[in-house]
Amino acid sequence: MPLLQQLKKANGDADALAKAQGRVQAFCSEFAADTPEGAARALLLEAAQKAEAGALAGDAFEDSKQRFLSLMKKEDGAEAKQKVDALEKRFTEILLTIPNIQHESVPVGKDDSENVEVRRWGEPTQFAFEPKAHWDLGQALGWFDWDAAARVTGSRFTFYKGLGARLERSLFNFMMNTHADHGYTEVLPPYIVHRHSMVGTGQLPKFEEDAFKVVGQDYFLIPTAEVPVTNMYRDCILKAEELPLRYCAFSACFRAEAGSAGRDTRGIIRQHQFNKVEMVHFAHPDDSYQDLERMTNDAERILQTLGLPYRVVQLCTGDAGFSSAKTYDLEVWMPSYGRYVEISSCSNCEAFQARRANIRFRDTDGKLKFVHTLNGSGLAVGRTVAAVMENYQQADGSIAIPEALRAYMGCETAAPEK
Repeated sequence: MPLLQQLKKANGDADALAKAQGRVQAFCSEFAADTPEGAARALLLEAAQKAEAGALAGDAFEDSKQRFLSLMKKEDGAEAKQKVDALEKRFTEILLTIPNIQHESVPVGKDDSENVEVRRWGEPTQFAFEPKAHWDLGQALGWFDWDAAARVTGSRFTFYKGLGARLERSLFNFMMNTHADHGYTEVLPPYIVHRHSMVGTGQLPKFEEDAFKVVGQDYFLIPTAEVPVTNMYRDCILKAEELPLRYCAFSACFRAEAGSAGRDTRGIIRQHQFNKVEMVHFAHPDDSYQDLERMTNDAERILQTLGLPYRVVQLCTGDAGFSSAKTYDLEVWMPSYGRYVEISSCSNCEAFQARRANIRFRDTDGKLKFVHTLNGSGLAVGRTVAAVMENYQQADGSIAIPEALRAYMGCETAAPEK
């Protein structure tokens, strides 16, 4: 099935590809007009027709394009080389704007209202008193100082203080230890990456406005540890027997979130800087969906051990991420919201990121193939802090510490300062 029809079926929005096909058809025709009569011109016109017919990125179009490039590369002279370089550059720029194709098991839908609940664990926490929101609890406990953060940086940044800072630190240590105990290799990655890395995982060019860029440099602050950890193997060839590779990484994350003004502005749910533990898998294509289930279960283990009620939701096509072929969201119960709130997203990107970052493996048959990459939060630390505070709050404003965290915290209860 041509890619355009696949996107229409899967995403319900094929505008990006339709525009891409139009641009490819146009510039192939433009190049053909400037190419002398002969085989090269015929191949360009053939490629233009295939792009226009909806075969962009399919084998038919790729065959025409590659035969043209091979023919032009045999020609001498700067003009032929310039034409080849320009064609490859423009073609790559267009392909980078096309999202991943959704797996056939993903439900078709227009937005998050059509996501499908898969399962629940635990029951929403009940209280014999009126529960408070984590921002009110945090103020009374002296854990959060947003005024100081605003003076130092601006809105949507937070100073954690006292036991609030310790709870954040306890949680990410607990998460990293738990994942390491279940077969993950720990990573502490760089917080700054270059453009190639952001392109490799799909953050660029589509989400550049949401990224924090280093002025005067082609560097970016990472929006997630997925970016540096996935790119550890950029331009590398792995061995089939090495797969799967599983990593867990702790990092700060930085997001401008230009399109989220007015959403979740109170508290620590949506910040420009936040901590997160990320899981990244490099899997054999035959095993990647089994790995997705495992990764999701690994994230669930954290919530279950903390005793936090949650549900697992499968994203529909209209709510899917740019790079993902299939995604499960984990949503934790937040009493102040009266609903479940996303705390983890686990995705199989299949070969989408591996193609962009050129991450391959040599299979047992000796052939080079692209690995499948998976990533998931295990978990977003600040949101877990908020969930613990709200679900474990007591009538006097104190917070009971989950048993799994008591050795890290050094206490069983955190009470307001008197």
